[in-house]
Amino acid sequence: MSKKVLIVGGVAGGASTAARLRRMDEDAEIIMFERGEYISFANCGLPYYIGGTIKERDALLVQTPEKMKARFNIDVRVKNEVIKIDKEKKEVEVKDLDSGKTYRESYDYLVLSPGSTPLKPPIPGIDSPNIFTLWNIPDTDAIKEYIDTKKPKRAVVVGGGFIGLEMAENLHDRGLDVSIVEMADQVMAPMDYEMAQIIHQHIKSKDVKLHLKDGVKSFEYRSGVTTVTLQSGKTIDADIVMLSIGVRPNSELAKDCGLELNQRGGIKVDGYLKTTDENIFAIGDAIEVTDFVNNKKTMVPLAGPANKQGRIVANNIIGRKEKYKGTQGTSIAKVFDLTVASTGNNEKTLKRLGMEYNKDYKVSITHSKSHAGYYPGAIPMTIKLIFTPKGEVLGAQIVGYDGVDKRIDVIASAIRFGGTIYDLKELELAYAPPYSSAKDPVNMAGFTAENILNGDMDVIQWHELDKIDKDNTIILDIREPEERELGYIEGSINIPLNELRDRLDELDKDKLIVPYCAIGLRAYIATRILVQNGFKVKNLSGGYTTYSCVFCQDEDSSKCGGSTCDADASFTEDGEPEEIDIEKIQAETVKLNACGLQCPGPIMQVSDTMKKLNDGDILEVTVTDPGFVNDIKSWCKRTGNTLLKSGKRDKEFFAYIRKGIKGKVNVPQQVQGNSVIQNNKDDKTMVVFSGDLDKAIASFIIANGAAAMGRKVTMFFTFWGLNVLRKSEKVNVKKGFMDKMFGMMMPRGSKKLKLSKMNMAGMGPKMIRKVMKDKNISSLEELIQQAIKAGVRIVACNMSMDVMGISKEELIDGVEIGGVASYLGAAEESDVNLFI
Repeated sequence: MSKKVLIVGGVAGGASTAARLRRMDEDAEIIMFERGEYISFANCGLPYYIGGTIKERDALLVQTPEKMKARFNIDVRVKNEVIKIDKEKKEVEVKDLDSGKTYRESYDYLVLSPGSTPLKPPIPGIDSPNIFTLWNIPDTDAIKEYIDTKKPKRAVVVGGGFIGLEMAENLHDRGLDVSIVEMADQVMAPMDYEMAQIIHQHIKSKDVKLHLKDGVKSFEYRSGVTTVTLQSGKTIDADIVMLSIGVRPNSELAKDCGLELNQRGGIKVDGYLKTTDENIFAIGDAIEVTDFVNNKKTMVPLAGPANKQGRIVANNIIGRKEKYKGTQGTSIAKVFDLTVASTGNNEKTLKRLGMEYNKDYKVSITHSKSHAGYYPGAIPMTIKLIFTPKGEVLGAQIVGYDGVDKRIDVIASAIRFGGTIYDLKELELAYAPPYSSAKDPVNMAGFTAENILNGDMDVIQWHELDKIDKDNTIILDIREPEERELGYIEGSINIPLNELRDRLDELDKDKLIVPYCAIGLRAYIATRILVQNGFKVKNLSGGYTTYSCVFCQDEDSSKCGGSTCDADASFTEDGEPEEIDIEKIQAETVKLNACGLQCPGPIMQVSDTMKKLNDGDILEVTVTDPGFVNDIKSWCKRTGNTLLKSGKRDKEFFAYIRKGIKGKVNVPQQVQGNSVIQNNKDDKTMVVFSGDLDKAIASFIIANGAAAMGRKVTMFFTFWGLNVLRKSEKVNVKKGFMDKMFGMMMPRGSKKLKLSKMNMAGMGPKMIRKVMKDKNISSLEELIQQAIKAGVRIVACNMSMDVMGISKEELIDGVEIGGVASYLGAAEESDVNLFI
């Protein structure tokens, strides 16, 4: 007896169920209901049609009702919405949306593939005419027509997920000024925080504005422009707004007929994808699935799993029992030039499940080239591998430019087949110079993980550096001096790797040594040298490349010495990057090919070549190291050369550098502009040596004034000045006799400070404070808090603290402990330096 199967919903899951079912059973009666006009379309391709990469609209239509009928003899009813399920009678009630009439249809089996719907929270103004969501073909048509006819100039994309970032890219490609607003502290939720920082850096390099940790408070539409007001109070004007906040499952039908749902509205199914009703199956975005890695229930709206689920349901309906073994969440996305991919569990998921880093799982971060370095176009990728202490692979994330898809698929396969990090290192993968390396990036990730598990190398992650005992730790920069000029971890010392064996006596064996290089490879060599010479060592996983992406993207970062990752390039008067026509600059141009070289190779070659050029000459550099684009900005800024232009083309990166910074580039008048970087040093620094109340007040008034003018301010407190920063209450810390004596004789905190003149046995300070209060002038304590809130960097001299017997615990919150290098580094960038 033939079966009658009704399928609710098309696209990925429903269409694949219908096609598979017909291939397996020629006699089955199959009816598919779709409330929209389209049963199967390339929803992942919609942003690229809007952006113009996909030229023809018809290319998005994977299948039509007519083709489904002709090839598979399936009765496809578009614009027919199933509005009710009667489980007892095994019938559905359907509404014909054209005629408005309803009818009933019986079934032997019912397959629910209702999909999901974009979230539109009740934000004031969210229904403004220029606010769109992108989910189907009609959405696409509406957005494209609006862009084609209204010619918007400014766009705001709300949400930093897959669709949000793809829309940001495609709107940018169409020439719009794009801002992305994301309520979380990162884009791309499947990625862990440090991996997302690479994406953030790349997005900002495209002149796309990124607003993180800031949700939308309201929309206000006026004369074609929507003003987006954020929770922080910041406002952004937009000619078009794209919402990509998230999705909710379309499970109302299932709920109304009494099928069991989870708390998020997902339809519960068993291993065979059967609901709590014997004759009803469910697939796709709307169902709850089992996480393949951790075996917990979850929801994963991805096209790949939905297609596979459709095939499995069809097999189960015809009697071929097949289980769905779970979803591991393998995904990939194009973010401008970057490729971003993940599989399995990320750290956020593991922590949410109560797993602890180092105890229940471990992490390695490696940076490997996409293929052999000597073959043109080899560009590094960053791989984060997460594994158990037994070596089982739990998940991976990869960010890069080329070959990312191949590597994530290899690791995804390893996870699916129960592979370990030992399997990854042993995999025999295809190798030829244009495609890979003899040690593939996946092999390298396996080697590094094995080194960690075997005890050949202990590692420390970027987020652990804040927790270390700084008094008993040496952060060792083993890079070359030229690299260190581009930026370094604050408080680190520099001993280049090639000098390390001869300078071991400069290191204290009683302290933990944390070596770091650019990506971790040279630091591993340093680790082996140090360990075998009796030192306690932890290699910084991912090296300075990972650390700087997390901490050094902002100019006001206090954790990175030297220049930061987004140092200035060429800017116009309104602050926008200026386009320079290199061909119109009349100067000698020398070409340097540094492709295939790994950091610090390109920078060192640039440095050597520039020494041979005359002032005004231009050096054109091509490299395959993506970090070079940021490095060269910093290098030019610190060495007095001019970066004219930099960017990416094909499979390489480029930069045009003019030797020297003073004078004007010989450019015709129409392109002259502000093409030369003005290396203005306008930070402010001061050494606060005095512990007198009046001098402390003056110091903080000056600091707050400079901060209010947008200047970076560093206050370095030494000797008696340390008393300004002491807590007023007694702190129980263990001290020697001399330290206790100093502590008893010195004032404890700002409220105990004396005046430099007219102290009058303590009456002077009280009189000054009273006058300040009467005249509504902030007290010293208020001035200190204002400075901290304004971002003034307050540094306590570590050496002076030791001499004066003051411990870190005795200082107020917000104070950084540092040495003279901290002060001198800030002073180099300052045009005012005071000694008080």
